[in-house]
Amino acid sequence: MPVFPVTTANAAYPVIVERGAIARVREHLPPKHGKVFVITEEFIWSLYGGALEGIASETIFLPGGEANKRLSALEAAAERMVDCGADRTSVVVPFGGGIVNDMGGFLAAIFMRGIPVIQIPTTLLAQVDAAVGGKTGVNLTRGKNLIGSFHQPLAVLVDPAVLATLPDREYRAGLFEVIKCGVIASPALFAVMRDRREAVLAREPEVLDRIIAESVQIKAEVVSADERETGVRKILNFGHTVGHAIEAVTGYTQFLHGEAVALGMRGATELARLRGELRADVAAEIIQVITSYGPLPSTAGIAASDVYRRLRSDKKTMQGDVHFVLPLRIGATEVVSGLTHNQMMAAVMEALL
Repeated sequence: MPVFPVTTANAAYPVIVERGAIARVREHLPPKHGKVFVITEEFIWSLYGGALEGIASETIFLPGGEANKRLSALEAAAERMVDCGADRTSVVVPFGGGIVNDMGGFLAAIFMRGIPVIQIPTTLLAQVDAAVGGKTGVNLTRGKNLIGSFHQPLAVLVDPAVLATLPDREYRAGLFEVIKCGVIASPALFAVMRDRREAVLAREPEVLDRIIAESVQIKAEVVSADERETGVRKILNFGHTVGHAIEAVTGYTQFLHGEAVALGMRGATELARLRGELRADVAAEIIQVITSYGPLPSTAGIAASDVYRRLRSDKKTMQGDVHFVLPLRIGATEVVSGLTHNQMMAAVMEALL
């Protein structure tokens, strides 16, 4: 059973990667906990809710979808918790994909000024990224996750077995986040994604469990070193600068998050090549691996000028200066700012090809 510890200034908890991990929630509940509120979607509950029988005091269903990742849905969930007798001893258990984990974590962070949370991610993207690290939040019309909080969980339980029922498009979207992890921190993981594509797409347990565990290990180590994204944690945003802008421009309805990140990684890679900081053959290899896990939705009709304007309102923009994470080689990146209009437009244009 791989266990990856996350240790920050204010928290220490395990990320457990194990088939059957869902059934281990009770082990991580506080000794004198109150009601357990499972935050989920109806489809996920219909598939896997049985694993939480006897643990969930109440189940609250979110509407689902990036377009519904808003404060209004969170307020409705909080009102339901109050109606069901929630108090400061209650525990929130987000049980679903990245949206559920972001929203459920934020609900725990702000309900009665903070109650415990145990994350159970059920999509690949959530398992390797969204559920690990304590980032929570909801969207505004102007940008993704612009309202949120850092709220570390008691534990993260990652069960690769639940991915057997994940729709193919959502599975592939998560694979782009795995590629991201390889590019920023692990040549070995990148090589697996390059050389074992058929096994990865077939969800063969040996390779699937490996890429999840290695991605989680990278995320856990980065978060432990930089909880609040003031330094090294910024490298996890490779592909997200342009990706978030594309999501916002299209109203969070055209692309899954991982798909938008794939486009953003393509743009950042081309920008690194144009700046002379990434060899052309390595840039081509990164883009080829990203492309091999497609197809991606069409970008036809998306104006590069609109995406560029959205870059300015991303939460990673500091005092009007847009920050990009650029690869230097497989396993190493840098965070750059002070880019020219033409350089950023080149990244956007490559993303929209």
